[in-house]
Amino acid sequence: MTGPAPAGPAPDLEPGRLLFAGTCTFVHAAQRLDQLPRPVLPEVAFAGRSNVGKSSLLNALTGRRALARVSITPGRTRQLNFFELGGRLALVDMPGYGYAKAGKALLADWQGLMFDYLRGRPGLVRVLLLLDARIEIKASDLEVMDLLDRAAVTFQIVLTKIDALGPAALARKLEEVGQLARAHPAAHPEVMPTSSETGAGIAELRAALAALARSET
Repeated sequence: MTGPAPAGPAPDLEPGRLLFAGTCTFVHAAQRLDQLPRPVLPEVAFAGRSNVGKSSLLNALTGRRALARVSITPGRTRQLNFFELGGRLALVDMPGYGYAKAGKALLADWQGLMFDYLRGRPGLVRVLLLLDARIEIKASDLEVMDLLDRAAVTFQIVLTKIDALGPAALARKLEEVGQLARAHPAAHPEVMPTSSETGAGIAELRAALAALARSET
């Protein structure tokens, strides 16, 4: 059981519900910079360590069981996968990082294609950096945060799997990660706690993403 979210103004959840009630379809995959699609919509990229729950979060946000395939093999995804949401926002599934057996290859990807994408992509409005609430911050997480600072791309930390923590442990984790965010110039100050298992925080994250989407015509 997890406790209530930290006190604060209640967000307007309806724009997020409406956005994610729309169609969400896979549109493109890229393994090289010259394969990237022409930027048309605002883009939000999802990044995190292998097995952090990135695919599960994408599926929970969109209400689709298999939009992003959940792999039992860490480090398997080695490309940028683009999804179009309601004609208003593009969701970009980035390769996981930090898995020991694929670490060197994935690190090379993140220093090459991933960094080039992050640094020079028109329309990239935010990176969601997923951290597993159950485990300590890893060196690879800190390295990616530094990379995002260097790329001057706004990133927002999203805690996953918060259903595994009790209220006190969750409060401590939010404080720890909040301090970490405040230490990085490119980090958004608000940390989003979520659980794909229980749905906690999903509506709030949808609302935050709706604020970044292209206005309805």
